[in-house]
Amino acid sequence: MEQSVDRLLTLEMFVAVAGEGGFAAAARKLGSSPPAVTRGIAALEARLGTSLFHRSTRAVALTDAGASFLGEARRILADLAGAEREVRGAQADPRGQLYLTAPATFGRLHVLPVVRALLEQHRDLGVRMMLIDRNVRIVEEGIDVAVRIGPLADSSLKAVRIGAVRQMLAASPAYLARRGAPARLAELAGHDLIGTMGPRAVNEWQFTSGRWRLEPRPRLVLNTVDAALAAAEAGLGIANLLSYQLADALAAGRLISLLPGEQPPALPVHLLFEPSRAALPAVRLFVAAMKARARMAGLV
Repeated sequence: MEQSVDRLLTLEMFVAVAGEGGFAAAARKLGSSPPAVTRGIAALEARLGTSLFHRSTRAVALTDAGASFLGEARRILADLAGAEREVRGAQADPRGQLYLTAPATFGRLHVLPVVRALLEQHRDLGVRMMLIDRNVRIVEEGIDVAVRIGPLADSSLKAVRIGAVRQMLAASPAYLARRGAPARLAELAGHDLIGTMGPRAVNEWQFTSGRWRLEPRPRLVLNTVDAALAAAEAGLGIANLLSYQLADALAAGRLISLLPGEQPPALPVHLLFEPSRAALPAVRLFVAAMKARARMAGLV
């Protein structure tokens, strides 16, 4: 029994060091001492037969083995915490850390307000959120819930659809006054176009008439959605963005939607998580709150 307790404790130490970025900070979080945490990590590494951290006088960083093990360690501890809450009959009381990920702009506009409300209502709950425009490996990176926009690949993960968004073309009134509005897709080739780097690159804009490859390349390519949006509002050209990214600017008249009849089919918005996470109080509350947020924002 003592050995099992020690194993759980070393897992907690490992997750704390990874999350806090150091042994001293992890010790403070756990109410322990740095030497005790150091011994615990050393015992865990000896048991696993591999190093979990790169250590230096300035920083502690996960090794490849440590990064791979982190998701599993978090999952084990979360499963144990969930089992304990179920036994205590505390399923309605979220506590501990909720790990989330979402596309950057969607997360800022629609996930952060939900997180703020949850944190205000539940003092024992903490949230760690990764806002990034790439698909995070949910299991390997220890994510509880991920927001995904677009078609989903087949997997064992549970998917809950909360709404949909659309691809849209938009430009500022000043740009349109200067250059005129395109009446057909083919006329885009004569306009200044604003593109973004990444999965929705400008040379593969998708319309209802099929995939249309742009020639020549856009005059301006930016690496963030916020920058592309600002450039369009400044009159630098026509941007191809998603409806939720354009909503505020369109409502305020800073941008005008173009060629609405050429919009492609809507892209679904899903919440993804492991089926074993579905009963966790924090996950259940977050999913319900995101459904309500999507309805309120007109994403359904």
